[in-house]
Amino acid sequence: MDPTEKLKSLKPTKDFFVGIDSDGCAFDTMEIKHKECFIPNIINSWELQPVSRFAREAAEFVNLYSKWRGINRFPALVMVFDLLAEWDEPVARGYKPPPVDPLRQWIRQETKLGSPALQAKVAETADPVLRRALEWSQAVNADVAKIVRGVPPFPFVRDSLVGLAERADIIVVSATPGEALNREWAEHDIARYARLICGQEMGSKKEHIQYAAAGKYPPEKILMVGDAPGDLQAAKANAALFYPVMPGDEAASWKRFHDEAVGRFFAGRYAGDYEQALIADFDAHLPETPPWKN
Repeated sequence: MDPTEKLKSLKPTKDFFVGIDSDGCAFDTMEIKHKECFIPNIINSWELQPVSRFAREAAEFVNLYSKWRGINRFPALVMVFDLLAEWDEPVARGYKPPPVDPLRQWIRQETKLGSPALQAKVAETADPVLRRALEWSQAVNADVAKIVRGVPPFPFVRDSLVGLAERADIIVVSATPGEALNREWAEHDIARYARLICGQEMGSKKEHIQYAAAGKYPPEKILMVGDAPGDLQAAKANAALFYPVMPGDEAASWKRFHDEAVGRFFAGRYAGDYEQALIADFDAHLPETPPWKN
């Protein structure tokens, strides 16, 4: 069964629709996942030990501290390799990017950038680069399952979900594997507020909103809550509204959402100057140029 069918068959039960990202948005899990799980495995799986300091900085920039924050793990991995190749210091230490053209091609062609799709491609092609990427991703997942636990939602997330659920259909919109999402939302007893928990196996964030909400609700009654530019792009690709959770100011963002933005959304007073001011502030939070290039 096509995993997107669950999204496509979702029928409105409320007048409003809200999609919510998970890592770094609902949960303060971005730092621990990337610094303790993703980055050590990038260094180990791709033999970047000689330039580990630079690899760590590049990976943190891409995944945490730039306008690419929150993108899917596979494009992010390739971007780390490319940033290192443009950086004089690791190049001077002998760094050469791994030959990952098959991975680049798979990323261009595949929309469901997760383990099931990659496993199928490896089974079809037996490509060693794709197998290595799959093994890296599986190692990351294993470490996330082992290390990431007991991290609660940000303050005001639970209260916001309670208020939203009265008038809105809620789904989780994420590029994280579904297994981790379901585990984390269940661990903190907030999975019951979401009609669906959608991870990377169910397509891109843009597709999550498209299949679950577009054409089923008026655009002014569709809202995406996220902490990354990719969340904003997914919302605007579907003519939906966007509420930004500011990286570094997450608790204050959720308090404002709970105290102010939700009421505006339900009252039809969210779009326009209010939303645009929030997006402008959000855009200023994340740089596009790595600090070592300044």
